[in-house]
Amino acid sequence: MSEPDKFEDDLLYAITRTGEGFRPEQADQAGLVAGGYQRGRRLWRRRSTAAVVGGAAALALVGTGAVYLTGSGSPSSETGTVAAASSGAVSSSTAAVTPASATSATAAPATAPVSGGEVLAAFKALLPKGQTSDASGTGTDDKSGKPGGGSFAGANLIFDDGQGQAAMGISISRLGKNSPNLTQNVCPDKKLVPYDACTSTPLPGGGSLTILQGYEYPDKRATTKWWNARLIGQDGRQIELSEWNSPAEKGSPDSRPTPPLSPEQLKAIVTDKSWDRVVASIPEPKPVKPRDTSKDYSADEILQTVAKLLPNGLTETEASGDGFGYANFVLDDGKGKSMVQLNVQDWSHSEDVKGQLFGNAQALPDGTKVVIRKEGGNPGMWTVDTLHPDGLRVVISSFNSGTQKTPATRKTPVLSNDQMQAIAAAPVWKLKK
Repeated sequence: MSEPDKFEDDLLYAITRTGEGFRPEQADQAGLVAGGYQRGRRLWRRRSTAAVVGGAAALALVGTGAVYLTGSGSPSSETGTVAAASSGAVSSSTAAVTPASATSATAAPATAPVSGGEVLAAFKALLPKGQTSDASGTGTDDKSGKPGGGSFAGANLIFDDGQGQAAMGISISRLGKNSPNLTQNVCPDKKLVPYDACTSTPLPGGGSLTILQGYEYPDKRATTKWWNARLIGQDGRQIELSEWNSPAEKGSPDSRPTPPLSPEQLKAIVTDKSWDRVVASIPEPKPVKPRDTSKDYSADEILQTVAKLLPNGLTETEASGDGFGYANFVLDDGKGKSMVQLNVQDWSHSEDVKGQLFGNAQALPDGTKVVIRKEGGNPGMWTVDTLHPDGLRVVISSFNSGTQKTPATRKTPVLSNDQMQAIAAAPVWKLKK
């Protein structure tokens, strides 16, 4: 694979990743611009992202750190919205799951465009009794020439059932073949994203439905709740419905204890047949080029390697991760839990970025470069960043709490900086050929 092709793969991957957990500093964002390798764990909730654009504009998007742009009703990186991953603890909905059309194997060819007014009317018709205001719709008849125009539909409004105003938004799009979002419709890691309840349900004939009951701010600095249903059909349809217990997504006081729609009502709306025509009017998106993962470490590989490097008496618990160079776990020395996470990345072709991040780094006898930093906050994050001679970057971070979002339960993490350096700089880490 040529270097430009690899850059495009990594750039697309960076834009479409789910999850949160690795909090990059400015230098790391520069790393995304130059090589696309600093993937980290971006904000898990990705209701709507910017449309993929070419050349310098795409680089600028990533470089500013705005990989995921929130706000229901805008096109995504795959000519559709990218929704929050969810599922887990909410009781299953009893509403009948839709029709084969929502999970059919092949997407129908695009039919006549649907107007924003029609999308809005369909959304209103599915809501329970109540008043709506500040309503707007986006259809597939958009001829403005803007990125994503015609390949996305949605509606936004404020709903009031007499118990308080609530912002709501629905989006309808289609995902391209091989899109990672087709298989990433799962509950987030609760160590990374706190929530109250979450379920994931397979749909008959293929596809999945997730329902999350979480918060607008994962760190709960505001009490605004965000509930979300996301349906992924086997035909590539992506239908996402979000609601808040406030008349605005951000910046408004809560108007009610919880959003108005129950998980069962959320499910009934996103699985309704009304959306079949909207989905059929969206042109089939181009297939997504599969990302080359041959040099990626799986979560199991990372966890197994680290387990052998931990100080005596410490054992990984609550472990999770993915197949793209990321894993996390919790350590407990009897004085409180401490979350630890690792990113293992191929930086063998990131010459410019290596200079930016490791230009003044300490060099170990074997040539491994080491940067140590601490990010304040509650909890705090201690990080040891290493670049091995073969170009493999191993980053380990520890928190003085059992999760990335809950307040500190101890002054410092279980692992010291020296112990983290011993793990990240260990010669056992080798770039896969």
